[in-house]
Amino acid sequence: VQLVESGGGLVQVGGSLRLSCAPSGGTFSSVARAWFRQAPGKEREFVAAISWTGGATYYEKSLTGRFSISRDNAKNTVYLQMNSLKPEDTGVYYCAASKRGLYSISGGYDDWGQGTQVTVSS
Repeated sequence: VQLVESGGGLVQVGGSLRLSCAPSGGTFSSVARAWFRQAPGKEREFVAAISWTGGATYYEKSLTGRFSISRDNAKNTVYLQMNSLKPEDTGVYYCAASKRGLYSISGGYDDWGQGTQVTVSS
């Protein structure tokens, strides 16, 4: 079973995108899901995370207000709504799942998607 991201693409400054992530095939369960991103030449960084049961959310502080993470338990899908996009939001966005808890570090996550490219043009 793999996590598959979708919804990335090219958008102009100030635009919006909604990313989705769902497991492909088979049974998949997790305690929490998260989004990370990696800009060219930079390390992967935390974006947001959500508890799969209670729905508690946790954001990278600088992104609060523009980005919103949500889930649909019935579809086993996590979303990332991104608004007011800036060129510095450009990068590959990765979905991750944890069987242990809600974390803001990549080491807390057990399963990863292949990533989806987001490019914000000015």
